[in-house]
Amino acid sequence: MNKEKNKLSTNKEHIIEFLLEGKPGPPKAQAGWGLDHEGSPFILPSIGGITLNVQVGDSAFGWAGDHVEPGVSCTGNTHKPAEHPNNSLQLFSCIGNRATVISGEAKGSPGFVMGKHGGSEHLILDFSREIKEKLSYEDTIRIHARGQGLQLTDYPEIALQNLDPDLLELMDIEINDKSGIKVPVTAIVPAVCVGSGTGAAHTAKGDCDIITSDRDSVDKYALDSLRFGDFVALMDQDHRFGRTYRQGWLAIGVISHSDCRRAGHGPGVTTVMTAESSLIEPVISRKANVGVLLDIGTRT
Repeated sequence: MNKEKNKLSTNKEHIIEFLLEGKPGPPKAQAGWGLDHEGSPFILPSIGGITLNVQVGDSAFGWAGDHVEPGVSCTGNTHKPAEHPNNSLQLFSCIGNRATVISGEAKGSPGFVMGKHGGSEHLILDFSREIKEKLSYEDTIRIHARGQGLQLTDYPEIALQNLDPDLLELMDIEINDKSGIKVPVTAIVPAVCVGSGTGAAHTAKGDCDIITSDRDSVDKYALDSLRFGDFVALMDQDHRFGRTYRQGWLAIGVISHSDCRRAGHGPGVTTVMTAESSLIEPVISRKANVGVLLDIGTRT
């Protein structure tokens, strides 16, 4: 928690809180072989599902999978099939929001929102393995949604998205004596490594990927040390009104899915903050992880 003298002022009391509901989304399987960035075919577990042995805090690398979503991949519950079922669930849920199973064998079990994935339009939830083993794909999960509209009242130029206000207060952000704020992150990622997801219409849902096909860049920036739930800084990125390259800006986000084998892809990053780089100074800290801050998942 921030020291009182460094505590950030927000409009927390004025943001809207409401309840959303969704269901675990079954794993998606493509027809035929996938093709990796070296031209090799593969068939591997990928997007969706109740993933029992992967959770926040685990490494985002090394899995025999592609675009693996840790925990429970949640899809919207709608009675109007003609409408996209995930719009409100994706747009208004925020990282750190509380989740509760409200049906089935796991009824009453707690969890948290830990990320979003644009390719699948899934909301990614963290539950313990014991809870996940009790879930079915017919169960309903309720999200206590709040966070969109959150602002730093002393720094209106810093745009916040997808971030629960209570998690913001746990991020150990310090007020910079020069200007702006200091934000703990586990890695600083150059713009050349930002791939799939750039050019998206907005950043209130989905993610963008860190490209990991270039081994030299992975080693230089220690990208293979990233874990699910890590806060990272994406340099020269303006994510206010979409995801675009802009010199002198940066975006802070959370690792939400695993490394990938396809060209232009890699660990997914859900944006939580963006501004000119003069306003946000990223500071390396191994503790900058959603699981560490919320005391959930694998804490290493």
